[in-house]
Amino acid sequence: MNRLWAPWRKAYITHKVKIKGCLFCNALRCQNDKSNLVVRRTRHSFAMLNLYPYNNGHVMIVPARHVDDLDKLNEAELLDLTQLLIHVKKLLNQTMKPEGFNIGINLGKAAGAGITSHVHIHIVPRWVGDVNFMPALSSTKIISDSLQSSYEQLTQAHQKTSRGKRR
Repeated sequence: MNRLWAPWRKAYITHKVKIKGCLFCNALRCQNDKSNLVVRRTRHSFAMLNLYPYNNGHVMIVPARHVDDLDKLNEAELLDLTQLLIHVKKLLNQTMKPEGFNIGINLGKAAGAGITSHVHIHIVPRWVGDVNFMPALSSTKIISDSLQSSYEQLTQAHQKTSRGKRR
């Protein structure tokens, strides 16, 4: 029998913390981006790794303003959000070399939104064969890289691409 050892995941599956307030607003207010897995901040939005990822490199693009739907954002906020999405997609391409992406927004609980009060965009890198029998048989998804490793890759790639230019 083959075994898949991932002891670092024990803390992930046994330590579920109740967060007071909005997860995204809390991360935005906090200045410790590394502890909140915030990869990039812009004037009107920010990008952070998903603490409960669907796949390696799962990033959420979040408007800085607390709104529950895209239609409540102004043009500057929408443009900034979209530009950040494209920037993060480029960083993911550069660092993880995915073969595709799932990019989506879940609006409302019925649509699968885990956080319904603050709209956000999911960008999930995908590779051919990244879905195997584990999710179907045991409701388990194998994530082959740590959040900290993904964070370091993305922030280092951003620093390299932004040297000499400000966004």
